[in-house]
Amino acid sequence: MDTREVLAALAAIAQESRLGIFRLLVQLGPEGMAATKIAEQLDIAPSSLSFHLKELTHAKLITSRSEGRFVIYSADTAVMNGLIGYLTENCCGGVPCGPGSCDTEQSPT
Repeated sequence: MDTREVLAALAAIAQESRLGIFRLLVQLGPEGMAATKIAEQLDIAPSSLSFHLKELTHAKLITSRSEGRFVIYSADTAVMNGLIGYLTENCCGGVPCGPGSCDTEQSPT
């Protein structure tokens, strides 16, 4: 991911409803969920949901597909993993992050 894409993704999920939508879709996996069900599950008005889905789609965090008369939304896990990778790219000096891999103790100055 480039910096522009990272900023768009972070801006998109830096809002409570959009973060909730994204988390729900990540939990559902590739099956995804229809917009109407997302609105019901998260108690978001359809007009607001439409705006939030547009923002998440613009940031490429979610994708949509038609199934009959429904639009099904799913999290794009490749983009999510790219964002996580970008954010952790320089973590621990390039050593894979995990318990005990970073010296997190600060020495007194």
